[in-house]
Amino acid sequence: MSLIRDFYGSTVGKKVAMAVSGLVMVLFVIGHMAGNLKIFAGIDPRTGDYKIDDYGVFLRTMGAEMFGQEGVLWIVRVVLLASVVIHALSGIQLARLNRRAKPQGYQVSSYRSANAASRTMLYGGLFLIVFITFHILHFTTGSLHFSGFAHGQVYANVYSAFQNVVTAGFYVVAMGLLGLHLYHGTWSMFQTLGVDAPRWNNGIRTAAKVVAVSMFLGFSSVPVGIALGALPTPVETRAPASH
Repeated sequence: MSLIRDFYGSTVGKKVAMAVSGLVMVLFVIGHMAGNLKIFAGIDPRTGDYKIDDYGVFLRTMGAEMFGQEGVLWIVRVVLLASVVIHALSGIQLARLNRRAKPQGYQVSSYRSANAASRTMLYGGLFLIVFITFHILHFTTGSLHFSGFAHGQVYANVYSAFQNVVTAGFYVVAMGLLGLHLYHGTWSMFQTLGVDAPRWNNGIRTAAKVVAVSMFLGFSSVPVGIALGALPTPVETRAPASH
């Protein structure tokens, strides 16, 4: 434990912790977006349910034989929560260290660049923490869903939520900030992990842009599609199993 504590106490340790936790969250975000896009897949004729509702059942029941109902889902949630906490604490601590630093000579431009990126990442990251909290209360627990939340009825819940243009707009703005955060974060992650050479940098920067833009468009397509009437009004389906 002392080795871990000493390593994390260093600037390099904090950067590595931020990069690894960021990678975990990026992988989750990609998977989450892919799942969200099932809302455009309509009703599965085999089950009679919306495909996104069946996907919700899958998430709640996967690994149930070994870990119980929602066991795997809770493991994922705990790992994500730990990643968010580590990522946020590391980012805040690094921002403070950067402000205290007084680089000289050739290091000046490098530190100025890092400080500019840190300021963008810090405030955007804090907003995203607020958004994630709201998102969980909105669609996971339904505590802040004021349009008739029904557990397991994913399509209906999402559709009713984004009938409110303000809510849909808030999600789009949040996804814009997520895209910026992913762009800066993905680029910084590769630098932290040592993949930082002139011959690689253009490709890494392009990949970071592709990830950021793809996530923004994928996530935003749901609230925008519903707000513009591209998705049909929910119809009554049989109640999804395994609530």
